[in-house]
Amino acid sequence: MSLETQEKVKSIVLNIISDIAPDEDLSHLDATKGLRDQLALDSMDFLDIVMELRRRHKVEVPAEDYPHLATLAGCVEYLTPKMNLQ
Repeated sequence: MSLETQEKVKSIVLNIISDIAPDEDLSHLDATKGLRDQLALDSMDFLDIVMELRRRHKVEVPAEDYPHLATLAGCVEYLTPKMNLQ
C-alpha cells in the first residue's frame, strides 16, 4: 500500500463525508477516533457513506465489515486494497 494511494483513499472518504454532512468541519478530524464521535453523523449518514462508496467507486462493504469504517484510519486501511486506483 503506497502512501500516495492511502492519501487518495482518505481524500475520497473525506469528499463523501463532506457531501453527506456539508456543515461538518473535517479539518480537525483525528484519524484514530470514531467518525461518529467526532461528527454529527447518525446511522443513516453512515449508510449513505457506504452507498456512495458503492455508487461512486464500485466498492461493496458487507454489513459485518462496517466496524472497519468506524475511524478514518480504519476506512483507509479497509478500502485501499478494495479500490482500483491507478
